[in-house]
Amino acid sequence: MHREPERAAADGVAPGDRRMLAFGIAAVVVSFAIYTLASLRFNAGRPDLFYLADAFLHGRFWLDHPFGPWDNVIIGDRVYVPFGPFPAVVVMPLVALFGPDRLDQWEQVVDSAFAAIDVGLCWWLMGRLGVRLVVERIWLVFLFGFSTQILWVTTRGGVWHTGHLIAAMVTLGALIEIYGRRRPLLLGLLVGAGFLTRAPLALAAPFFAWLLADDSGARRLAPRTWPWRRWLVYGVGIAPTLVFALWYNAARFGSPLESGYALASLPPFLIIQREQGLFSIGHLAMNLDYLLVHLPVFFVTAPDGGIQWLLPPRPDGLGLSIFLTSPGLLLALRADWRSRMTMALGLTALAVLIPSLLYYGGGWLQFGYRYALDSMPFVIALVGLAVARRGLPGWGKVLIALGMAVNMVGVYWAYNL
Repeated sequence: MHREPERAAADGVAPGDRRMLAFGIAAVVVSFAIYTLASLRFNAGRPDLFYLADAFLHGRFWLDHPFGPWDNVIIGDRVYVPFGPFPAVVVMPLVALFGPDRLDQWEQVVDSAFAAIDVGLCWWLMGRLGVRLVVERIWLVFLFGFSTQILWVTTRGGVWHTGHLIAAMVTLGALIEIYGRRRPLLLGLLVGAGFLTRAPLALAAPFFAWLLADDSGARRLAPRTWPWRRWLVYGVGIAPTLVFALWYNAARFGSPLESGYALASLPPFLIIQREQGLFSIGHLAMNLDYLLVHLPVFFVTAPDGGIQWLLPPRPDGLGLSIFLTSPGLLLALRADWRSRMTMALGLTALAVLIPSLLYYGGGWLQFGYRYALDSMPFVIALVGLAVARRGLPGWGKVLIALGMAVNMVGVYWAYNL
């Protein structure tokens, strides 16, 4: 059976290589310590997921009271959480053991653990992609963990951000499986979990379906060569999450297609934007600005009516160019773009990002464009392929270090923005 060249090399380090395992565990431990130190003094005040998990455990799917003025759907005496429910499912065992009140107090530690698991999965994926040198894998996992919005969302915490961490987790798991055994049922379950966490990840489903077809040698538009059985098993993995999502929406809002985003309470400036459409081409310029070109801004202050002072530039919380926060991702340009796998990863990263680029919300409050995290596992896979193929150049290390420095400054702004 023919394999892509990348996949042939992506068997990477043998599972029994204890040295690589030890370094991977060390990366997870160090990351957890950094995330915990960065977030320990911050309280987002939005533990909705823990209380939603508690509601699930008691046969309910609503809360008794809101945890903030915004991003709630209040109908009568019930408060509904509009965000994807899978993160609440993930924390149900913890809530069952310790209760939602205790988990609320431990939110920073829980999110730090999720982020550290993401770093560990990234380490695993880099091995599958064929990045063999320890030092290169360390650079790449720190690019993912500390030069993307992973650090910001972990520091800030809250219902919005925990979802990003879990979405990255299931997507990285699916990519690891793609460069491994490609079991269709497991892939379907992971894709479905991603959709129930961050809805744009539904657009990654064709990528994994295509790889299942590619795995069976179906390379032509000939239905008789298509892997109908594998696709059926893949669909069986996805189906429960789709059925649950439709039922969950109908039970809460009377329509299987109403997720709650169109009904959520918002500050006035976001209400104006949502009135232009939940998704609209009119939001594209704003989101592209937040993603690509947004820069720190200058503020003028006049204390006590005295002399006006021009303060140093600072982020405004709307976004920050990815070229400042994550310049190391430019290494993806060194991947083999003649490869079908590379093209598929790039197109999937773009497809997953499109709904957010058309979305009214913009991601505020953020240091960088946090919605880009939906695409980040696919982008980091491209970076891994590039490094596996051509090595990690010195300028790449400089870009990664610069991005990490910028995001470490972002920890300060997480408390002071």
